[in-house]
Amino acid sequence: MRRYDEKYKEDIVKEVRKDYERRREERKPLELQWRLNMNFYNGNQYAEITPVGDIEQYGKQYFWQEREVYNHIASIIETRLSKLNRLKCAVSVRPFSSDDSDVYTAKLSTQIVKALCEENNLSALLNKASTWSEVTGSCFFKTVWSSDKGRIVGESKSKKTIREGDVEISVVPPYEIFPDSVCASGLDDCQSIIHAKAYHVDEIKDIWGVDVQGEDVNVFSLDNAQIGGGLGYDASLPNMIDSVAHDMCVVIEKYSRPTSEKPNGELVIVAGDKLLYYGDLPYVNEYNEQRGYPFTKINCLDKLGCFYGTSIIERLIPLQRAYNAVKNRKHEFINRLAMGVMTVEDGSIDTDNLEEEGLSPGKVLIYRQGSAPPKMLESGRVPIDFQYEEERILQEFTTISGVSEISKYSNIYNQMSGKAIGLLVEQDDTRLSIATTSLRMGIKRICEQMLRLYKQFCKTKRMKRFSGDNGDVELAYFTASDLQSDDLVFDNENELTDTLENRRNMVLELAQMGIFNGENGGITNRNKLKILEILGFGNWESSKDIDESHRKKAMKENLEFGKERISAAEYDNHDLHLDEHLKRLLEEKDERIKAKIDEHIKQHRMLKTMTESANVSQEIINNGR
Repeated sequence: MRRYDEKYKEDIVKEVRKDYERRREERKPLELQWRLNMNFYNGNQYAEITPVGDIEQYGKQYFWQEREVYNHIASIIETRLSKLNRLKCAVSVRPFSSDDSDVYTAKLSTQIVKALCEENNLSALLNKASTWSEVTGSCFFKTVWSSDKGRIVGESKSKKTIREGDVEISVVPPYEIFPDSVCASGLDDCQSIIHAKAYHVDEIKDIWGVDVQGEDVNVFSLDNAQIGGGLGYDASLPNMIDSVAHDMCVVIEKYSRPTSEKPNGELVIVAGDKLLYYGDLPYVNEYNEQRGYPFTKINCLDKLGCFYGTSIIERLIPLQRAYNAVKNRKHEFINRLAMGVMTVEDGSIDTDNLEEEGLSPGKVLIYRQGSAPPKMLESGRVPIDFQYEEERILQEFTTISGVSEISKYSNIYNQMSGKAIGLLVEQDDTRLSIATTSLRMGIKRICEQMLRLYKQFCKTKRMKRFSGDNGDVELAYFTASDLQSDDLVFDNENELTDTLENRRNMVLELAQMGIFNGENGGITNRNKLKILEILGFGNWESSKDIDESHRKKAMKENLEFGKERISAAEYDNHDLHLDEHLKRLLEEKDERIKAKIDEHIKQHRMLKTMTESANVSQEIINNGR
């Protein structure tokens, strides 16, 4: 961090805090909607936003009023999340060219990306972020370089462990992100971004080495509110409330984009009245080796003219209120039918006793002589309109949420064909295409940032362990210079539309048509490997493992031709080696290297001829016997 006098530091702190307070006030209406969404998702569906800008509960109007909650929002969100969790979004690095060195570099980068995703447990982070996104409308990932991760490489003078560092990914709720304008359409349109998070003062001391004054910070927590129930009983519902955390301090990180005056951007970190950091943006994580924000945003649904997305819950809240009202009014009517409503002439009986004990079986009612005896009012039957309205609201739930009864309740109708059911499921998945596209693009951006961080910080040789194509564990030694390309593409289409079952059926149909057959009419070993991988079985046969190992050995030899002369081995699979080496020969332009490859190919052909001749001679001998 640059050195400045105390007055200049104080001015920076005041400016950042003032900007932070302005952004908080600008975003407050959105926060109220997020809190209301969370209340409805958790089951507190008798909450509302008041004109003064707060969330309040409205209670019973009468003691006999039914106020139960029939939470369809939770089941709809859980169904959407279960579909989103099917997304794997495996990515691969695309090589610059078809040259073997570029192909090898791209494969190495792909394996490193997959290893980093496993180390950071990206699948669990995606599930957590999807929940935030579905409930509030948006969520963010933060991809940074952590010096506390990686292998241990030494020890400082103060006996503190020194590690080589590694990528760290964290989920950032929308409450912690403040854009310079809520009208910005995305991260790229913001000139600055503030990340504000509450830390304990001891944690700030450990991370930044600065003592700050602890303060009370408002945080969200769950509480039970006695706002539900019915006639004769009460029910508690979960309620999102503001609570106070002690000895905390809000750390404000303000990231500013690069400009002509500050080509490396600017990062200011403030806690309380202390300046923790002031300098350039730390990470080269954008295209063309530019510095940028370490954040990635995903949306449930895009909202025009707003930085944050919108949640499907906002559209479902009116329906949920209407459904609760219909169900509760229906049960109130049933209560009247079951318990009855009695008419009593004034002064004819002891009404206090009747109210306390009711009409128990065998009860003797004594009424005044000459007065009319008590009698029950005719309550009729539950109007059919209640049922019609309930069914109509359930249909609107499906229309607005895009989650049908097949997905939500696992209902399968006997009169429907398998093709019709498949079309309905496909329509359900199509309604999620906006959320899945946002999630896929977010995963791609995270992987790009991970690779760029490795290119920035891995200046010395380091080792990474990952699973090979055959399921075996492989070790790779590399530096930043070995990671040339950061052009990522998806390995497959959207998993919601391109399911494993659909892929298997398509491959089996193509195999029956003979598309994978070679020149001799049968399926080659290489095509068998690819078919097994597509079907989701991997390279599990030992013979296929051997073929794959031969192909890898040939590819490694292709990379070594420029360094030394390589001889063919008798145990090599000459057909596989010849295919790989001929491809390398046709692409090579250096005549010296081409001569080495040509000599190596001749050795394979000679060994192949000798092996075939020996096999023929042995067959003749066997037939003679």
